[in-house]
Amino acid sequence: MDLSIYDVIQKPVISEKAYQLNKDLKKLVLNVHMHANKPMIKEALKKLFNVEVTNICILVRKGKNRRVGRKKVQGSDAKKAIVTLAEGYSINLFDQAGDMTNIPTAEATKQSKE
Repeated sequence: MDLSIYDVIQKPVISEKAYQLNKDLKKLVLNVHMHANKPMIKEALKKLFNVEVTNICILVRKGKNRRVGRKKVQGSDAKKAIVTLAEGYSINLFDQAGDMTNIPTAEATKQSKE
């Protein structure tokens, strides 16, 4: 299957665990196309974001089985890539969402209301 670099990377995974991996270990968690392999992912990241990749781990999450009426159906599978960037390179996916360290605590908001 011939995939373009825009088809390989579908979207970033936005979760608490992905945020911690990005912040502490400079790793990215991305949803990728089911037919994408490690060289395709590495090439797509290099062309799109101008970064060097040192390691890529791929995992496939199987779709969950569930019931709809009397029928059993299976959800769609998803492929994720955990990408480790080389030293000196970074992609800040979470800066657009705001910095988590500047969130006011309950005590700070209580004091500001008084």
